[in-house]
Amino acid sequence: MGKLLSLLARDESTCCTPQKYDVFLDFENAQPSDIERETFEAVQRVLKNSESTLEEIQCYKGAGKEIREAISAPTEECQRKAYLTVAPLVAKLKRFYEFSLELERIVPKILGQLCSGNLSPTQHLETQQALVKQLAEILEFVLKFDEYKMKTPAIQNDFSYYRRTLTRASLTCQDNAEKDLVVGNELANRMSLFYAHATPMLRVLSHATITFLMDNEDIARENITETLGTMAKVCLRMLENPNLLAQFQREETQLFVLRVMVGLVILYDHVHPQGAFVKGSNVDDEVGAKSKGETSEGVLTVSIGGGSGDDGGGGGSSGDSGGVEMRTAMVVAARR
Repeated sequence: MGKLLSLLARDESTCCTPQKYDVFLDFENAQPSDIERETFEAVQRVLKNSESTLEEIQCYKGAGKEIREAISAPTEECQRKAYLTVAPLVAKLKRFYEFSLELERIVPKILGQLCSGNLSPTQHLETQQALVKQLAEILEFVLKFDEYKMKTPAIQNDFSYYRRTLTRASLTCQDNAEKDLVVGNELANRMSLFYAHATPMLRVLSHATITFLMDNEDIARENITETLGTMAKVCLRMLENPNLLAQFQREETQLFVLRVMVGLVILYDHVHPQGAFVKGSNVDDEVGAKSKGETSEGVLTVSIGGGSGDDGGGGGSSGDSGGVEMRTAMVVAARR
């Protein structure tokens, strides 16, 4: 708890060499080139549903009252009322799960474009900004979804009750009962494994990345980790450089870049054999992450900053030190 973590790719440039991390990533207006377009459009067809997915899980209202009534007074009327309340919620959970499968499908497409070929990671970032922007949007979605999921215990309570309903239906041997259910037994089992994880979308993202590596043995693992580390360091430089920040039109983009940077470090930690938080990894002590109340599985509250100030309360504080110091960036991190 409270240990200082060293993050992000080591900067080997000097005052006499080009700053390889001084790249502006246009997260607001990047448009696909002809080479990117096919992958970009395939990914965009999935990402167009990300905002509505976040809105739905953020506003998720469970059926706790009806479930408690059905358990305390298990009459047919109470049980029917509980089921009618839970069923549309399970349909919503099914949509979330199906969206995770779509994410799992498109992540390898982006990685294949950004991590293969003869270009360096920096060159990929400079020339394929539309795909970089989409990867950033996926990372932000993953962090937000998992945060909302962890703050909504009703999701697992509702689904557990629904699965008990399935068990009762199977015991009564009702003919054709399964086809009338919102989610059948087989799909319910897969969904149960998905929601059992504290951070299910992060698990999907890391699994898709590792699967991509296994399916593409010609692409070295270092290509993936170096790309993630470089992109994270570029995000840091953008946050530190007032001239780069001034190019953004929307104030909220700065927080977006911060979330993406942390998401990249978390994904790096899952993909790299030794993780991101070990001495000698492709990370740098220029950026510190002070975890408050870190647990083996849970919400990690971090303060990320390029300055060395401390407000005495265990986290960074906004200051005028020239470095970036953003207070309490809520990040969902499922550590191995």
